[in-house]
Amino acid sequence: MPQLGDIAKGNELGYKRNHIHIWQACEVCGKERWIEFFLFKKGKRRCCPSCRNILYKERYKYLLGQRGEKHNAWKGGYTRSFGYLFIWVDPDDFFAPMRNSTGYVREHRLVMARHLNRCLLPWEVVHHKNSIRDDNKLENLELLPHPRHHLPDSRLRQYAKQLEVENAKLKARIEELECALK
Repeated sequence: MPQLGDIAKGNELGYKRNHIHIWQACEVCGKERWIEFFLFKKGKRRCCPSCRNILYKERYKYLLGQRGEKHNAWKGGYTRSFGYLFIWVDPDDFFAPMRNSTGYVREHRLVMARHLNRCLLPWEVVHHKNSIRDDNKLENLELLPHPRHHLPDSRLRQYAKQLEVENAKLKARIEELECALK
């Protein structure tokens, strides 16, 4: 059994890389192992992620557990993504089950849930009637029981836009032909 501080080359130990290794004990749990010497010099003296996390928690304990208004990056509880507004919901709130992993809920889903006085189920879709994602007035929102009801509406809107583009192209072509005949 090697002693603490013993040094060996990687190929002697059965490793693929022939780096210099040192027999070292973890600072936290005391587990002994071979580590590459350059890692040892950098101060990487902890054996596993759980031992390394202890150091992280010690260094950044002033940030851990600070959520919502207490966090140093707090911007009022609103954020945007892909045109949707998100609202931060406190973990103690009635609507907390609707939160995503970062603690935010899409505003249009929250408006509808508050109107219905219940949490929305994950498969329920809140549709914007005028297709403006940040217009979250109740009269602009419609609750659809399943995503499959939302698809036909989206496809029809896409098809209508496609027809408008084709119509504009045809009008331009007609004008070209009329000019050529004159």
